[in-house]
Amino acid sequence: MTATAARQVFRLPDLGEGLTEAEIVEWKVAVGDTVEIDQIVVEVETAKAAVEVPVPYAGTVLRLNAEAGAVVAVGEPLIEVGGAQEDPAAARYREEERAGSGNVLIGYGTTGAPHRSRRRPRPPKPTPSTPAPAAGAGPAPAPAPEAVAPPSHGGPERAPRVISPLVRRMAREHGVDLAAVLPTGPHGVILRRDVEQAIANPGADSGAVPSADEAAAPVAERIPLRGLRRTVADKLTRSRTEIPDATTWVDADATDLLAIRDTLRRTSPDLGIGLLALLARACVAGLLRFPELNSSVDTDRAEIVRHGHINLGFAAQTERGLVVPVVRDAHLMTTAGLAAELTRLTTLARSGGLPPSALTGGTFTLNNYGVFGVDGSTPIINHPEAALLGVGRVIDRPWVHDGAVVPRKITQLSLTFDHRVCDGGAAGGFLRFVADCVENPAVLLAHV
Repeated sequence: MTATAARQVFRLPDLGEGLTEAEIVEWKVAVGDTVEIDQIVVEVETAKAAVEVPVPYAGTVLRLNAEAGAVVAVGEPLIEVGGAQEDPAAARYREEERAGSGNVLIGYGTTGAPHRSRRRPRPPKPTPSTPAPAAGAGPAPAPAPEAVAPPSHGGPERAPRVISPLVRRMAREHGVDLAAVLPTGPHGVILRRDVEQAIANPGADSGAVPSADEAAAPVAERIPLRGLRRTVADKLTRSRTEIPDATTWVDADATDLLAIRDTLRRTSPDLGIGLLALLARACVAGLLRFPELNSSVDTDRAEIVRHGHINLGFAAQTERGLVVPVVRDAHLMTTAGLAAELTRLTTLARSGGLPPSALTGGTFTLNNYGVFGVDGSTPIINHPEAALLGVGRVIDRPWVHDGAVVPRKITQLSLTFDHRVCDGGAAGGFLRFVADCVENPAVLLAHV
């Protein structure tokens, strides 16, 4: 490393995938901290994923250029480091940033070992009635080291422990009194889920008994369309605007398919093959037979593009909302391989660790909305794909089987498709094939 200018300004790098901005979720350092090259200094949330951003300089933090909750455009200043030493590879970082390579967060450091910041002592954390200093105005407050229990009625109240600025901002925007929130984090820390619970159930678990007026009165609020929510809104709006979609559906007897799933769980639990993996296998087999639905429309060239690969997206509900991770080259995988990849991506999605690249490039989407306890839906196509299969809940219903009316495990399958890429014959053929795989898994085995 060679010494450079006394002050270095680190700007929000190009995060790839066409992303132009990110929201500051949480600063990992404060003014006055000493940082090292490649140390994670901030967590940001893009339209597709949460990303931890390392700094390419070593030195002392002089300024944080944006507060938690602020939206920063690519290229805008993030943090200023004084007495900075620059990673020799940082020059490549700047070249890649200017070129928009999308790789600037990967591999520009010199060491893979984690770094620990050396923090200066900080004053106690202010109470909610005391405004926190703005970013860059001075050292950020830190929580007191001792555990703080939630306030008990009849005794003195203590300041609630909230480490995450995102949690504090969420509480402020929804009018939640943090002193009345029951913490579930270690050492009495209030977590995001605690505030969400307080928003969903005002007055519950806090010891406060709302009056009849308080319980009945709705609360007006404005929620900014940012990050993932805005991307979802834009994509769904574009889908409804551009795609002339149609939906067809069929009820299917899933009794035998569930029996196979249960047998696999019992005999081969290490494979982890569940219902979603079996449905994914049926979709892949169906798309190989009906490639019209594994396509997209290039409106600029007035062409239908049939993809030479199957990248299977699947809907996953997370704390950030609904996301659609993508299993790439699903047509090359075994059922066990599909199950492993579905599990891996679901785990990353729920932990907020999905990279943006894992949320793009899908050619078809599978949505198991039955987990919400509903039977059917007319889902919106995940633009620019051409089709989406929805699966409702599996319930006991009277069904004619072998000439007798008996209870069977029934589910509803619904297919929404782009009428530009095919007519009802291909769409109905695909849906009927998947239904046949559900009702008679031998059909699926014949096409694996």
